[in-house]
Amino acid sequence: MSGVFDALRAEIATVAHSVPLGRVAAVGRGTVQVSGLQRLATLGDRVQIGVVGGEVLGLTAESATVLTDGAAEGIPMGTEVQLRGQTSLAPDDAWIGRIIDPFGLPLDGRPLLRGPIARSLRGAAPAAATRRRLGERLETGVAVFNTLLPLVRGQRIGLFAGSGVGKSSLLGKFARGVSADIVVIAMIGERGRELREFTERVLGPEGMARSIIVAATSDMSPLVRRRCAWAAMAVAEHFRDQGLHVLLLADSVTRFAEAHREVALAGGEAASMRGYPPSVAPAIMAWAERAGPGPEGLGDITAVFSVLVAGSDMEEPVADILRGVLDGHVVMDRKIAERGRFPAIDLLRSVSRSLPEAANAEENTLITEARRLLGAWDRAELMIQAGLYAKGSDPQVDAAIRIWPALDAFLAEDATQDGIQGSFRRLHAALASR
Repeated sequence: MSGVFDALRAEIATVAHSVPLGRVAAVGRGTVQVSGLQRLATLGDRVQIGVVGGEVLGLTAESATVLTDGAAEGIPMGTEVQLRGQTSLAPDDAWIGRIIDPFGLPLDGRPLLRGPIARSLRGAAPAAATRRRLGERLETGVAVFNTLLPLVRGQRIGLFAGSGVGKSSLLGKFARGVSADIVVIAMIGERGRELREFTERVLGPEGMARSIIVAATSDMSPLVRRRCAWAAMAVAEHFRDQGLHVLLLADSVTRFAEAHREVALAGGEAASMRGYPPSVAPAIMAWAERAGPGPEGLGDITAVFSVLVAGSDMEEPVADILRGVLDGHVVMDRKIAERGRFPAIDLLRSVSRSLPEAANAEENTLITEARRLLGAWDRAELMIQAGLYAKGSDPQVDAAIRIWPALDAFLAEDATQDGIQGSFRRLHAALASR
């Protein structure tokens, strides 16, 4: 019963005794000028303009510039504006198995109370000198990640993929299969119909039972879509601080960056990197740094960040920024997906920086051999497919030709019940087929 009363007290504490008021002084396309609050408001404060919410983007001696959550059309001059101040999120253990919006409100039609302790949405990462090293290797439920691209506790990896190559299905496998206490999923700017499809078909009851989904669909304002990423990280930090191992799946960083770009440009920031403002780099890096190993005595956040890359361009700004702060990156290739192999991972372009420490000497030998043979096949594939390669010209290519069907089939396998060691046994069997 004490937990219920704690939640009720937390809800009551959010009721303000008084609210500063201002008035709409000017209305533009997407932004509103508000007078009367400029000496009280700070950047990032939330406001309420009738039924429309908004955020303070700029301040002058005469007015505050507000970006609204919805369209500014229909807001008349002189409309009352309530200053709500900086907003926070108060996660609770009762949120497990639920779908919420970036403000902590339920999206699944059932009541949801806030937790007793509010957290800042834009909290700081743990102090670098206090953070532990990466932890033990994790069972993932996917053979290639159990072996050739190991995922360890506290690691941050990027999943770089175009649309429609199986990214969501792979995230669903992680949500069901990675050994973690809690899974937090950020669905940033997803299509509305995909939310139910992901929860019911991809995630399923097994995955949903230990998950919290924070969702902001593509039709929502950039403020809400950007807030979705911060809210999911705050939820993950709540459970990390309880000493738990949290798996954070964020889909996608690209949409977070696009939402940040819209907000920054509306606030007057100049565009630079392919239309992205300079502030997008520190925004992405500050967000990603909050994941990873926790300080001594706390838990860890193992994170998988997906990035939408048009035309497999790994040098586009968002991919380039994020790759520099990750502990590994996984590239998914449309050509592999088109020939029917899922997950459509291009192993030669993918790296796990947990190696070689995450594997023993024998396992590292298998990993090196698999990469060597895949590299030989990749170099000679065009000649092989065109019938120009003569058997015996290169012993390594001959071995790659013999092993290719078995190794390609292994890359598509799910892990069996015998876990990581079983996956390595099957990798050894595939390599022995030559």
